[in-house]
Amino acid sequence: MAPRGVRGSGVRGRALRIGLTGPIGCGKSTVAGLLAERGALVVDADAAARAVTQPGSPGHDAVLAAFGPPVRAADGTLDRAALAAIVFRDPERLRELEAIVHPAVRSLLLEGLAALDRDRGRVAVIEAIKLVEGGLADLCDEIWLVTCTPDDQLRRLQFRGSSVRDATARITSQGDIRERLRPVATRVIDTTGTRDQVRPRVHAALDAAIATAGRGNE
Repeated sequence: MAPRGVRGSGVRGRALRIGLTGPIGCGKSTVAGLLAERGALVVDADAAARAVTQPGSPGHDAVLAAFGPPVRAADGTLDRAALAAIVFRDPERLRELEAIVHPAVRSLLLEGLAALDRDRGRVAVIEAIKLVEGGLADLCDEIWLVTCTPDDQLRRLQFRGSSVRDATARITSQGDIRERLRPVATRVIDTTGTRDQVRPRVHAALDAAIATAGRGNE
């Protein structure tokens, strides 16, 4: 019988680490939630990025210094919507932002992972759209590429409130992200369909990852 929890899943004396990545709107958060149902502990890199750019942090001040008045709100703090509008349309400015944020996110995640490693039977999940580009993939034992059909992807972005035009632009801006990530993926998780349809796929992948980690410890 497949294990229902994640006990016995440690790797080399620490927690098994699974990185979730993939195109926007393809269900990374859904997969993370389904892994959490099995007891996995999820770390959201987007949340970490917000944390390292909170007012009063070095990252906050560094972003303001790099991008200037256009991203400074009336109260002097970072206007995240204005910043997003700039980097969304300018890949060079996006790379500039990532050069500031990614190292700080990595440091924060390393602190969190160190705490999780004290419970060696657990699974730690890092959810990040820029898992590979942000240098987080090398922290993981497995990389899961989360994907779905283009129709489902577009429909999910619309459900979040995006217009067809905006959703299409966001998808297009990522280019051939599936093909770029496929060579580094340990597993590809198809989230096409409902959450109930996706659940057994995720649980089966977790069981396989735990079994693989167990063999690696023999």
